Amino acid sequence: MPFNLLSIIIPIYNEDKIVADSLPPIFNLDLPKEIIIVNDGSTDQTFEILKALNKEYNYTLLSQSTNQGKGAAIKRGLRDIKGDYFIVCDADLEYDPSDIIKLWETAKNQLKENSEKNIAFYGSRFLGKKPKDFHSFVNWGLTFLTNILFNGHLSDMETCFKLIPTSALEKINLKGGRFEVEPEITAQLLKNGFEIKEIAISYNKRGYKEGKKIKARDGLLAIKTLLKEKFN
Repeated sequence: MPFNLLSIIIPIYNEDKIVADSLPPIFNLDLPKEIIIVNDGSTDQTFEILKALNKEYNYTLLSQSTNQGKGAAIKRGLRDIKGDYFIVCDADLEYDPSDIIKLWETAKNQLKENSEKNIAFYGSRFLGKKPKDFHSFVNWGLTFLTNILFNGHLSDMETCFKLIPTSALEKINLKGGRFEVEPEITAQLLKNGFEIKEIAISYNKRGYKEGKKIKARDGLLAIKTLLKEKFN
């Protein structure tokens, strides 16, 4: 598996308070990369800020006229990628962009001896940890269900940091428009014989007052998605 280029997809919706601070650390990552930002119908000043940043930093800026959801934004970004691997990186400051380098280097080192294997690398927020709050407990439950249904051994199915070979797009068919894209990706990778290896990463959870967008209904949608992937 070549490691010439990593495609980083950044879906964004109404993040004008933080994008000027959250994006430069991604732009400045020291690895061979292309960055594709998908403005998902923002109604605040996000798109204007992104256009201004584009004068200083090199990235592809796409925009959807209406808000369609994280899954739809990711699918739009995937249409334009050129990298050997791709990863999604939110612009909400919950994840540390430097962990992308950690995942990239781990993948390069491990695949030197397993170049023929289909392997994805997940950044786990909960590796070796027990659930401590409602959010992590829900995540544990969804991950447990994923492992049962698809014979997985994961600790964090819902992680945003999924480093996936672009060749996997020949086998997986993403349909979800919202946050159900996370269980959808994982289920389809496991169903198609991909091995998923986890690497511990840092995580700085934000609350709804800070702009967190995932809702309780998304947990129910994740369960529905997993069952659909298993039995359809």
